[in-house]
Amino acid sequence: MEGLKKTPLFNSYEKYGGKIIDFAGWALPVQYEGIIAEHEAVRTTAGLFDVSHMGEVEIIGEDAFKFVQNLVTNDISILEDDQILYTLICYQDGGVVDDLIVYRFNENHFFLVINAGNIEKDFEWMLKNKDGFDVDITNISSSIAQLAIQGPKAQAILQKLTNTDLGDIKFFFCKRGILIGGIKCLVSRTGYTGEDGFEIYTDVESVIDLWDRILDVGKEDGLKPVGLGARDTLRFEVNLPLYGNELSESITPLEAGLGFFVKLNKENFIGKDALVKQKKEGLKRKIVGFEMKEKAIPRHGYDVFAEDNKIGAVTTGYLSPSIKKNIGLALIDSKYSELGTTIFIKVRNKLIEAEVVDKRFYKKNYNK
Repeated sequence: MEGLKKTPLFNSYEKYGGKIIDFAGWALPVQYEGIIAEHEAVRTTAGLFDVSHMGEVEIIGEDAFKFVQNLVTNDISILEDDQILYTLICYQDGGVVDDLIVYRFNENHFFLVINAGNIEKDFEWMLKNKDGFDVDITNISSSIAQLAIQGPKAQAILQKLTNTDLGDIKFFFCKRGILIGGIKCLVSRTGYTGEDGFEIYTDVESVIDLWDRILDVGKEDGLKPVGLGARDTLRFEVNLPLYGNELSESITPLEAGLGFFVKLNKENFIGKDALVKQKKEGLKRKIVGFEMKEKAIPRHGYDVFAEDNKIGAVTTGYLSPSIKKNIGLALIDSKYSELGTTIFIKVRNKLIEAEVVDKRFYKKNYNK
């Protein structure tokens, strides 16, 4: 693990049986007990994730609202104080710089949570586009640690450690200055698994104690530490994108099926003109869901064929732990994107039949 970045919890992984891998330059656990067991824990009880590798950027100043509104594709004018929004940052050509979560603390103070592998790139892009805006942009990633507790029992478990009524935190809202086990935290309710749950932000000095306390108090309810493997299967089953798979600098939000988070009627944002043009001309490619007709498991990068022509590639594929089917997402020629269309996935030099199906493989269970 030499040369890899480490979260404050790195030395705690071994204690819980963590198997460490290189993820975007970070030494992180792919699993503890096992991907299937961890996946099922989140679906049935609860799981605790160390997501301290995620990046955080603070935008403060008189033009904070104007700057963020110009930076992102979604419309932040709808936000109240302490409300949260999912959105994307695009290049001028419509390709995606990153997808992110925006927290509005007030009109002059925003908190952006970005992907670990994109921290430096995103920060540089923000600085490059701040001319004309009276804002201070600060990368505070190294001073913030983040945990996420997800699953049907997440609220009941976390409630044992705080006097704040967590039921008062609505979906895509946050509360600041909450004490969790006596540790000051920012707590939000969004999630990346399709289950109810919370994100807990605190300082790097306190997070080890917080991690241990949550796991200890949740033990009797079946709470498990969860690694990157189950995080990926969980988000994939409910059609939540992963940057580098369903999103990239060469894949637009519209191609990814995320048009809901792109407000083309907004006055302006970086990449708007290109996306307006793409929508007007019609999408040549789309992300689709598919189900294998044989036992072969599709994997990221596998080629997709139809009528003897290569029409795209798999972005994510698994044997789904929840629905017990071999399923995947693929970016393919729009001509073959209709539900029920037969396509073929090239698995070990053999073309395996698959069918285009609804991307919502598993029903989300958020507490709204």
